[in-house]
Amino acid sequence: MKVNKQNLRRISQGDIYRNVDYIEYVAEKSGQIEVSIITFPLIVVLSQDCDLEQDFRFRYGRPRPKTHDKFLLSVLVAPLYNAEYVFTGEHLSELEIKMQEISRGRTPGEFIKNNQNPRYHFVDFPEDIPIVPSIIDFKHYFSVNIEYLKKEKKQDFICRIPKLYREDLSHRYASFLSRIGIP
Repeated sequence: MKVNKQNLRRISQGDIYRNVDYIEYVAEKSGQIEVSIITFPLIVVLSQDCDLEQDFRFRYGRPRPKTHDKFLLSVLVAPLYNAEYVFTGEHLSELEIKMQEISRGRTPGEFIKNNQNPRYHFVDFPEDIPIVPSIIDFKHYFSVNIEYLKKEKKQDFICRIPKLYREDLSHRYASFLSRIGIP
């Protein structure tokens, strides 16, 4: 999962960053602005790579375009949770949210580890990447301003998921979002 630093000129699908802020809400109370920010330790970029590539080419390429229809306002991302904390239901405990405990036995936990549960995506990293086995919960996606991610988070890039695995992640995420809800 190593990436040549020259390839980091643009944000790509499957990029993993650390310490990314999510603005939970902004409220005005008695003339004071209150901003609630959640900092996620790890996130993965879910936006389609073709959109990210076009944004970069039109935003920074020459000659400058006359219109900005290829520009993105934000990038879809999802937190990477420590798999052990997901199994115990504690991965959102700092937000005072208790999630369901997932048995690591044959069924639910094994289905997640084998990416057979549509809601979750299990990611295991090679030894040279300092990330523990992690789980993406497709219900927990959010958007991040593209300029924020590009400028402020250069130093927080960790790695990029290889292309084949990015495609799998993308298809599974799209499939989860396009499911038909049955009451």
